[in-house]
Amino acid sequence: MPDFEDLIAANRTFAEDFGLSGFDGVAHAGVAVVTCMDSRIDPLGMLGLKPGDAKILRNPGGRVTDQALVALVVAVHMLKVERILVIEHTRCAMASSSEDELRAQIGARAGSDASWMSLGVIEDQEKTIRADVKKVESHPLVPSDVLVGGFLYDVDTGLLNQVV
Repeated sequence: MPDFEDLIAANRTFAEDFGLSGFDGVAHAGVAVVTCMDSRIDPLGMLGLKPGDAKILRNPGGRVTDQALVALVVAVHMLKVERILVIEHTRCAMASSSEDELRAQIGARAGSDASWMSLGVIEDQEKTIRADVKKVESHPLVPSDVLVGGFLYDVDTGLLNQVV
């Protein structure tokens, strides 16, 4: 397909010296990260990790959704995760508008009603980070010895600040 030629070509170059063949798939650093899908975030790089070290879960706003919780439960029980980082970031679109404003913007761009969608807008990032950390810590299938921390990543400085 011509629309993906550049990416397929890049993949061919990537595969020429591919070093993860036969990898076991566990998190070798024992880390899982829940963060935003924002392209300014390099989850492995900002933590000094490399491929194979961590399980990375990304979604709008870096929220601990029901699906993220399922992934974290699997990660701690089957993929050797011992530490979980919940990371939101500065200048996040999910924290810059109300739910109604974002739905209106999406609806206008899509040319279709988006008022039915729940987007998970973040009104107070620190409060949301604390709530999401508590959601992970209080889950009955996440062992109490798993460390869970909440952080705010600054997209302008690259610094990670611990909230909880």
